[in-house]
Amino acid sequence: MGRVDGKIAIVTGGGTGIGRAAAARLAEEGAKVTIAEFNAESGQAVAEALGGDAVFVRHDVREEASWQALMEAVASHHGRLDILVNNAGILATESDQTLGQTEMEQWRAVQTVNVEGVFLGCKYGVAAMTANGGREKGGLGGGAIVNMSSIAGLVGTPHLLAYGASKGAVRQMTKSVAIDCARKGLGIRCNSVHPGVIHTDMGDQVMALGNNDAAAKWAERLVQIPMGEAGQAVDVANCILFLASDEARHVTGTELVVDGGITAI
Repeated sequence: MGRVDGKIAIVTGGGTGIGRAAAARLAEEGAKVTIAEFNAESGQAVAEALGGDAVFVRHDVREEASWQALMEAVASHHGRLDILVNNAGILATESDQTLGQTEMEQWRAVQTVNVEGVFLGCKYGVAAMTANGGREKGGLGGGAIVNMSSIAGLVGTPHLLAYGASKGAVRQMTKSVAIDCARKGLGIRCNSVHPGVIHTDMGDQVMALGNNDAAAKWAERLVQIPMGEAGQAVDVANCILFLASDEARHVTGTELVVDGGITAI
């Protein structure tokens, strides 16, 4: 049996990067995964590559109606929801995110996707998991929500002001949702994952932001990592898998940092 065998999972932003890796690891360990992705081409490609019970649903995390439709689709297809990975997020819409240069349009765009999208995911994810029914009533009960934050939510990021603020909000929201669910006895766990320097498309965007020499920036950042190398998407995906599995049954409201030791310095 796989570590999440038979569980029903949603991964937002599952068409690329960490989301794609998380969807693959969950599927490899037995979950039936729905790829919730705004980009239809990449989302459908991942679902087809995973095969089996994997499906694609076009989804916009900013829209409440889209969340309602997603949950209805999963309930219709599988009858319940066990795992939600709130992974979808954006880095920036402009080349600069310092205090003086960040315009309100960019600030709001980042918060809408990264904060409001996670809020709506938690709201509708908890509702769907609560509908599973408690174990004492013969239902499966409970579930696991994993929210994608960043080390930018743990330390100051003067060059990524809007992004860092959004990820700090995800960190705090995760803890609030975890406590609320625990106190209500819902059996729903909620945790956040905080990647550092990871080789993904977004990692390349970070290095290129406000800098014409991304390769030089990569080299500079790698020197700062105590373990001496950047992480891979699968490294983060493995942490998501752990938090989503019953192995983490007593883990809620925590933050799992995947950064090669950067924030330990």
